[in-house]
Amino acid sequence: MTITIFVPRDAASLALGAEKVAAAIASEITARSIDARIVRNGSRGMFWLEPLVEVRTDHGRVAYGPVKASDIKGLFDAGFLSGKAHPLCLGLTKEIPFLRQQTRLTFSRCGVVDPLSLEDYRHYQGLQGLEKAIAMPPAEIVAQVTESGLRGRGGAGFPTGIKWKTVMEAVADRKYIVCNADEGDSATFADRMIMEGDPFVLIEGMVIAGIATGATKGYVYTRSEYPHAIAAMGEAIGIARAAGILGPSVLGSDHAFDIEIRAGAGAYVCGEETSLLNSLEGKRGIVRAKPPLPALQGFLGRPTVVNNVISLASIPVIMDRGAAFYRDFGMGRSRGTIPIQIAGNVKYGGLFEMAFGLSLGEIVDHIGGGTATGRPVKAVQVGGPLGAYFPRALFDTPFDYEAFAAKDGLIGHAGITVFDDTVDMLKQARFAMEFCAIESCGKCTPCRIGSTRGVETVDRIGRGIEPDKNKVLLADLCNTMKFGSLCALGGFTPYPVMSAMTHFPEDFSPVPLAEAAE
Repeated sequence: MTITIFVPRDAASLALGAEKVAAAIASEITARSIDARIVRNGSRGMFWLEPLVEVRTDHGRVAYGPVKASDIKGLFDAGFLSGKAHPLCLGLTKEIPFLRQQTRLTFSRCGVVDPLSLEDYRHYQGLQGLEKAIAMPPAEIVAQVTESGLRGRGGAGFPTGIKWKTVMEAVADRKYIVCNADEGDSATFADRMIMEGDPFVLIEGMVIAGIATGATKGYVYTRSEYPHAIAAMGEAIGIARAAGILGPSVLGSDHAFDIEIRAGAGAYVCGEETSLLNSLEGKRGIVRAKPPLPALQGFLGRPTVVNNVISLASIPVIMDRGAAFYRDFGMGRSRGTIPIQIAGNVKYGGLFEMAFGLSLGEIVDHIGGGTATGRPVKAVQVGGPLGAYFPRALFDTPFDYEAFAAKDGLIGHAGITVFDDTVDMLKQARFAMEFCAIESCGKCTPCRIGSTRGVETVDRIGRGIEPDKNKVLLADLCNTMKFGSLCALGGFTPYPVMSAMTHFPEDFSPVPLAEAAE
């Protein structure tokens, strides 16, 4: 019987040497004349263990990691092909605590399947949601999505069903589905992991969205910095076309739908839906004033659904297992599961999918294992470079859209960056303003000019120049940016700045220049 060995080809794994590991395994298989094959799967999301090599045994998949090319001969000698003991052996993959504690719905196949095997995808319940959707009226599909409680996983948290209903009811000669895969936030990699590790789930979600709203064309807009994701999606789209999942007759039905990939140049502001649409149309990526909403006048002036990768990738499980099943996870108005991406100065960095409601402290201390340096956690930024910094005093906050908003924070794309007690929060506040100044599209004054003035003001505080007066000025500037900016880039930059100044005042109280001179 052929032995199956799994070596990830996820970008994070490749960065850590997975290609050399796969080559060493292939060489050893040939040298020992072993009947074995290598499957290049996606990552399981446990990055401290990458490259994670698995082997399928009679008892299940056994994991070894982190594996280097120099470890391969010793693994073969120890009998790893049958799951034998070795210092790198982690036991059954599914029993690794980081995985065992998760509720994987959207990421149920990621790291499990061959990403480009439609046979694998079908074997693990793929296309069941689409098959059910084809047999339903569009309004019923939209009702299922609405009842599930799914909200935009890209950061805004807008109810997905409402957006779909608006596009479904709009009258136009053409409609579009646009997948926002411009994953630009720090500490985020969930979109990339789906595109590289389970691309068919995104395709399936987009096709269902098309059937529900009457759209016949979809675009995946991603960033040029994601070459592996672009390649995987391109291959998967070709396979889906050949299998009749995409094309003039989706799975033999009367519905037509096709997908194209477009790569942007990596402008952060193009993560905002109207800037993205401008870029997609070949224009400069700048924010559009709303109204009109993209749902009514989006791509090329037609009704357009703009959804994040994770939002669309969550649709198949909702359609397959029902709105009530999905809605049963979570708390309050935050329903279903959320893929939390844990990064920064943390012991166990990676992707952890769970139902909304776990506290921030549990995520950082229990799941993430605290800091990699072993020093105390000082601050955690949630929601990318525009997210608020939370001190340990707020670690009891449940991971929920409204709970974070109540503490002047935001979940965003669910990226978490951990900092130990050596971080200077004044420098972090300056970075937020500088980031905004660099990435601003320039259309609105509060963002374009406010961020530049913000850098100057933080610098004056740092040099001890009238610190109290400049802290008041900085707060006033943040208020102007928050309520006067056209989009979330300028509007959310005040979150990291004000949270740093509020929760870590000691870092904003340098010795005045006159005293320092004495």
